[in-house]
Amino acid sequence: MSEEQKNNDGYVKIKGIFSSQEVKKVGTGTTSRKTIQKAFWDAIEQDSGNIEVQPLNSNYIPSGPKRTIPRDEFLTKFSPEPEFYTVNVLPKIREINKTIARADRHRANGESFSAEMEYSSALKIDEENIRANFGLGLTYLDRGDTGKADNIFERLVKLDGAFEQEHKHLFNEFGISLRKNKMIDQAVDYYKRAIEISPDDENLSCNMGRAYLEKEDYSNAAIHFIKALELDPKHEIAAKAVMWLQAKNFLNPEQKKKIESILPQS
Repeated sequence: MSEEQKNNDGYVKIKGIFSSQEVKKVGTGTTSRKTIQKAFWDAIEQDSGNIEVQPLNSNYIPSGPKRTIPRDEFLTKFSPEPEFYTVNVLPKIREINKTIARADRHRANGESFSAEMEYSSALKIDEENIRANFGLGLTYLDRGDTGKADNIFERLVKLDGAFEQEHKHLFNEFGISLRKNKMIDQAVDYYKRAIEISPDDENLSCNMGRAYLEKEDYSNAAIHFIKALELDPKHEIAAKAVMWLQAKNFLNPEQKKKIESILPQS
């Protein structure tokens, strides 16, 4: 049995399903009345002591934007709902995870249309599910359906969760597939969004450089390859790309100076 995590004050960290209530006025004049609206939230205490909450959707799946609340405010406004999790949330989470696992197996076996059906079923339960959106987008890209893939791309770039560390493998695969399908403008926008969230990731800068290189936008390609080398001077792909750009005389004088300071052997 795993030990419960504790915060800096020695208390067990908050984690689970909680509810909040809000009194709202409905109607006007003599017909007005007050109603209580109850909402359910997935709550996780952060190392800072603040509580990150995410609303449950109509299918009882944690979905939508997350926000952070001070611990004291959370304890005042939110109530624990352990039975609600067991009866309503856990079965839905298990259902969607099984559906996505079936979809992943179909995609791995090259069964594109079966994969599409399963991913679509998962998205009916949670339209913002990151794994299902990536999986469906990759399924479309695998069979060259760039129109449908573009719709998924538009959805993914609006989901901050798509760029979190736990989805890095899917994120990288999707970006590569965009480039392979000649969806270069989308790849640029995709990496741009990722860099906003993780500006110090040298691989993102390198991938952005590769996307610009495929657009034959050598000026922006140089900017991002050099940025990758500033973050990691031993980055082989970025170094080779910069050497090629220099050999083709695509670097301006300032960029050449930067390269000399980063790669003194070049």
